Amino acid sequence: MRRFSAPLVIAVLALSLPLVVMFAMGTGTVNIAIADIWCAVLNLLFADSPSNQTNTILFDIRLPRILLALCLGAILAISGAVMQGLFRNPLADPSLIGVSGGASVGASIVIVMAGSWIQGTAALGLSAVAAGAFTGGFIATILVYRLATSELGTSVTTMLLAGIAIGAIAGALNSLLSYFADNDMLRQISLWQMGNLSTANWSRVTMVALVAALLVGLFPRDSRALNALLLGESEARHLGIDVQRVKRRLIILTALGIGTSVAVAGMIGFVGLVVPHAIRLLIGPDHRWLLPGSALAGAILLILADSLARVVVTPTELPTGILTALLGAPFFVVLLIQRRREV
Repeated sequence: MRRFSAPLVIAVLALSLPLVVMFAMGTGTVNIAIADIWCAVLNLLFADSPSNQTNTILFDIRLPRILLALCLGAILAISGAVMQGLFRNPLADPSLIGVSGGASVGASIVIVMAGSWIQGTAALGLSAVAAGAFTGGFIATILVYRLATSELGTSVTTMLLAGIAIGAIAGALNSLLSYFADNDMLRQISLWQMGNLSTANWSRVTMVALVAALLVGLFPRDSRALNALLLGESEARHLGIDVQRVKRRLIILTALGIGTSVAVAGMIGFVGLVVPHAIRLLIGPDHRWLLPGSALAGAILLILADSLARVVVTPTELPTGILTALLGAPFFVVLLIQRRREV
């Protein structure tokens, strides 16, 4: 595949993002023209316009959901790029460190063990599920890290194997919890594991935006270290990189990002796998450009996927995680075929 100038690709993605946001603002069960969106924005900023149906749809329903998709897409994609650099494998995925499986178990435990309390207090129930997912994700990540760490340091290969093992245990625990769950609990677990952004609100957007800003601000500082790790850990040490500290920092930040994502929106797959791989094919493996490019592309992809999920089976909504899998898996197969032809 032909490679393009990295600054050019970043510029195109940065210019495309606000256009995609505007498209998503107007797309839904009720389509709103771009001119009407601009009028509503200007009235909100410069005039004391009364609340109406258009304002409610745009600023209370769609905008929080779009911004949540933007932040989550950036988190998933940039975390995927970091994990692919850390594992020195362009097919690596953020879930390899066990955070997704652990988060799924944490959410399932809360749903099954506190099902009646959750049903009686919907708002608090969602927060409890999110807290359980976040806690489960971090516990799983700590287990994987401890299993892979010895006196000689942290082995990336052992971490990969430990992540697979923890993921298998998490899958077994999820199946066990699903077996003991009643019909309502089982539906909650299934819907949560499908991944969706329908619970978006401004408080969640604020929390996720803070995490996204933290990751997008800190990950690029390790671009040089990730570039050095592509040569191997021994070579990176000779270049003055504190490999163990870099690994620890990247794993903690990735666990924070993916744990937050899974806690808020459930399991949204393929964004962290496909997006960094596609950007790498376009601009190369230099993490100085790969990380911001992946963040922008991930935000664009998840906004578009969520917009399509809202209208593809109107008047109902398709879970966003299902759509990202349906779109991401064939696209990933195409990338693999293209790569095989080039070899």
